[in-house]
Order: sequence, then structure tokens, then C-alpha cells
Amino acid sequence: MTTPLRLGIAGLGTVGIGVIRILRTQAALLEARTGRPIELTAISARSRDKDRGVPLTGYAWEDDPVALATRDDIDVYVELMGGTDGPAKASTDAAIAAGKHVVTANKAMLAIHGQALAEAAEAAGRALRYEAAVAGGIPVIKALTEGLAGNQITRIVGVMNGSCNYILTRMESSGLSYDDIFAEADGLGYLEADPQLDVGGIDAAHKLAILSSIAFGTQVHFDGIELEGIERVSIDDIRHAGDMGYKIKLLGVAQKTGRGLEQRMMPCLVPDTSPFGQLQGGTNMVAIEGDAVEQVVLRGPGAGEGPTASAVMGDICDIARGFTLPVFGQPAASLEAATPARSVLPAPHYLRMALHDKPGALAKIATVLGDAGVSIDRMRQLGHNDATAPVLIVTHKCTRTALDEAIAAMGHTDVLASNPVVLRIEDI
Repeated sequence: MTTPLRLGIAGLGTVGIGVIRILRTQAALLEARTGRPIELTAISARSRDKDRGVPLTGYAWEDDPVALATRDDIDVYVELMGGTDGPAKASTDAAIAAGKHVVTANKAMLAIHGQALAEAAEAAGRALRYEAAVAGGIPVIKALTEGLAGNQITRIVGVMNGSCNYILTRMESSGLSYDDIFAEADGLGYLEADPQLDVGGIDAAHKLAILSSIAFGTQVHFDGIELEGIERVSIDDIRHAGDMGYKIKLLGVAQKTGRGLEQRMMPCLVPDTSPFGQLQGGTNMVAIEGDAVEQVVLRGPGAGEGPTASAVMGDICDIARGFTLPVFGQPAASLEAATPARSVLPAPHYLRMALHDKPGALAKIATVLGDAGVSIDRMRQLGHNDATAPVLIVTHKCTRTALDEAIAAMGHTDVLASNPVVLRIEDI
């Protein structure tokens, strides 16, 4: 009889229980597809007594995930606890040192410690797999490391946080404010325990950092990402964008140029007729552009028990087949240190601001923009009932550097009543 592949799972939340359900219901299918049985040996979680909806009495229990990671009767340590450091990092380190393969869904740990973990796993001759860490059920890691391995990747564009996409699309469909929909999403359990990880763009930026490393052969560099969340996007911005034929999305973009690695995660306007503009709810989408393939667009559920557990099981099945490859698609020792660079590619921008309602206010703003070399495509003063006047400006193509210069100069005028909201308009 073929030797079973033995698993230890740490973390019995939504994803961990989803993996156990697949193991229990699809055992015969998994064995047929991998050529060997896959068995769960031991588990670990914060509480033994919690009812998780599946029977767990047949598995050995470890209170300490490090103890689980080093058990003699497991071959693969499945880390589903999350967290940049703490038990997740300690147990992953211990598993690799003990000669175990590791499967994780932990994008934060990989975005911060990915290079060191990759070097350790490759030195030990063990797999470190993480398909579930990026875009839930979408097999984007496998697409980059395998299916598109013959391409020089030129750009990655993605909507990679379902909670943010839910908030933005729900604001549009309901006409309700950001605060109202944030509260709704939180009540539905769509947000992390620390919501800033979602709405601040941090979760999506972790994912972008991982994809950039694979695509461009660089060490993971989360700190090099230009990062802005969706907190300042108002229902007025949603409406104005719609009037111009755009939708607002939290968009990640990465590309490598002669100046270095450009990575940004920020809300942008995208054409409402584009695939990204039509993306609704918690769905994720990643577009990969390469010299040979041109463009591949991957779309699917970005979170949830089934989709994320599916991605975890895909990694486990590859290990069961004996298939391993370098963690980030090429040996970790060959990955270049990333040189962060800011995009110099001009693009139109959307600006919303409030001005003190006094004569010449609009003229001062126009002068400041012109002095910075920023040309106005359209300008509109909106209706108002108080001492400030809302103003909407769309620029012609300009660099963000020039626009930032203009915004800094606006602060020295006596007409600006609020800091401008600035959104890049992406033609994708």
C-alpha cells in the first residue's frame, strides 16, 4: 500500500474546518488524483471545547502549534492561524527545521518574512506552498510560477480584497455612506478583527508584495508599496465617478522598470465597462500581463471557507504528488533586492476638495495647478449651502509627483477648506 501523506493542521477557524471537510468528504477523489491517501493526523487550536461543526475526536490534539509542527507522525504542517509573527511564525520555523513541508494561507507572514522562510525551506529541501494566501480560490500563484513561467511578466493589476470591493460596490448600489456600509460589512463578519487591515489596504498590499516577488524575481518588499486605503472615498466620489463612466476600486498595480520596482495599492477610477469596473461584491480579479501571453485575467471568490480551503488542498495535493518548486518561482538566493520606485507614467487624476466660498478661490487653485504643470481637463463647482464650496477637478495626464507639488502648494493658499481627495484614473 502506498504510504499516506500525513497532515497536521494548526488553526481551526473557517479555513481549517473547510480543509477538514474536504479531507473527510473527498478522500477517495484526493487519493485517485495524487496516487496516495491523504490523512489528517493531529490538530491544534486555541480551544478544544468549541463546537466547530465537524467531529474532531479522531485526531491527536496539541495545545502548542510548535509541538504540532514537530510531531514525528506528520509530513506536512498546515498553518492556518494567521499573524505576521507569534505562534504562526514560530511554528512555521519549527516545522521547516524539523524537515516538514509547510502549507499556509498567511499572506502577512510571507509579505514580511517571505525571503527568510523561502531560504530556510529550500535549504532543507522542503516545500513552502501558499496558494491560499493570495486571492482566495483563484490559482494565481500556480499561474505565475507554472503556467506563465515562460513569460517575462510586465505588469500585474488586481482587486485583491473582497471586503473593500463589497463596501465600494454596496455604496454604489445603496447610495449609503462609507460609514453606513462599513458598519454593515462589519456586522456581516466581512472585516478582519482589525478592520484597518482591510479598509486600509494592508491585506491587499501583502498579497501584491507576494505576487511582485514571483513576477519580477525580487525579494518580497512590502515596505516599498505606495499604500492608501478606501476610508476617504465618499458616496459623492462614487456618484461623480459614475457620472463620468467610471467605478472606484481598491487597485493594486506592480511593474518593474529600469528605475526599480513600482508597487502601489490605492483606490482608483477604472472604466465601468472594463472587467475590473464590472467586478461586484467580494469577488477578486487579477490581470497578469506578459510578453508572450499578452494578458490573462483571473476572476473568482477571494475568501470564504470553500474557496480558500480549495486553494490549501491544491497545495497539499501537489506535495502528495511529490511536486516541489522554489518558493517564489526561482531559487530564493537568486532573488534580487527590490529597489522601490514611484511611477512616472502620467495619468489623469480625479480631485475633490472643499474651498472657502470667497471670490477668486477657484482661480487660485487653477493657478497652483498650472504652476506645477498640471493641466485641467474639467472643473466643476458643486452646489452648497454653507461657507465652503465643494469642487471637482479632473486633470489631463500628469505625474503624481507634479500633482503632489500642486497639492502641497494649495495648502499655502487661504482658500482650501479640506485636504483634497486624489484618485488616479487607470485606463485598463
